[in-house]
Amino acid sequence: MKVAIALVSFSRNSAWFEVLFHGSVSEIEIQMSTTQHSIIAADLSLPLHQQAVVDLINGYAADPMGRGEPLSEEVLKNMVPGLRAQPMARVLLAFEGELPIGIAICFLGFSTFAAKPLLNIHDLAVREGYRGRGVGRRLLAAIEALARQNGCCKITMEVQEKNDPARILYESIGYAQVVHHPTTGGALFMSKSLG
Repeated sequence: MKVAIALVSFSRNSAWFEVLFHGSVSEIEIQMSTTQHSIIAADLSLPLHQQAVVDLINGYAADPMGRGEPLSEEVLKNMVPGLRAQPMARVLLAFEGELPIGIAICFLGFSTFAAKPLLNIHDLAVREGYRGRGVGRRLLAAIEALARQNGCCKITMEVQEKNDPARILYESIGYAQVVHHPTTGGALFMSKSLG
């Protein structure tokens, strides 16, 4: 069993970061703490973490930058079992004390152009009332640590075109629209609903 610990300091806030490995990179624990907030890898077998995932994602869905309406009871009921069935899913939770205030749901994938793993941020949300306090930035730092420890070549995400606060944050830490070749323009995220 190999154990590696990385400690990182943030210039704006006093914080500690701990990344623990147990055997393989797929069994990663991330814990990040400041004086006010902690970020942990969710344990989806724990009812507290299950409820935090459902509540935070439902709040995100109801937000105009989500889809503007809460999720159906069926989706809420199936969310955690569905995530638990996805071996490449990685869920991070941000807490202030006992209150869940932020979430990141990511999936490990593979870049054929780089022949290396990648990490896709599928959902990133901070509870209303806690936005603008650095929680999203701390979640993104934890995501980056997770991606680096898994040997990922990049982190991908989608963002609403008019979500200016999120875009400003992402761009300030190095995210940009994907351009594979200057003559083809930027990549667009597309989707086809299957029901």
